[in-house]
Amino acid sequence: MSDVDITMDILKAMLVAKPESVFIKSLYDQYCNRGGLSKKQLEGLYAKALKIDSIPPGKLATLEAIIKKKPTRYKSDAPAQVAALQKNETVGQTIDAILSKYPMHKRLLFLQSKYKNNDPISAAEISEIEKFKLLLLKG
Repeated sequence: MSDVDITMDILKAMLVAKPESVFIKSLYDQYCNRGGLSKKQLEGLYAKALKIDSIPPGKLATLEAIIKKKPTRYKSDAPAQVAALQKNETVGQTIDAILSKYPMHKRLLFLQSKYKNNDPISAAEISEIEKFKLLLLKG
């Protein structure tokens, strides 16, 4: 029983048609060593194979289907980091209110510097700020 390997068939046909092509030799070596090609590499192979008349259209159509089946990878910024950097405005307002009454409070000055530098403020620190608010701003 022989397995059908369309990509290898096309690579071999391309090597026969264009033996001097460094790109095709590179793809052939990668396919033999790694056992596969990336979607971008397959797209490049397909674009070159379209120009060769000796490759049957059925094999080209199969290669196109293989390319469409592969997932497309996108490079983008991580949205989770952007969401984590959003400031909690009520924390900043509470810190400012306490510091307006007690401008030399060292712990709140430290937390204010963390807040202004966009450093993450932990849940324990937020509860500490709320405790200061209850103790110092009750009147």
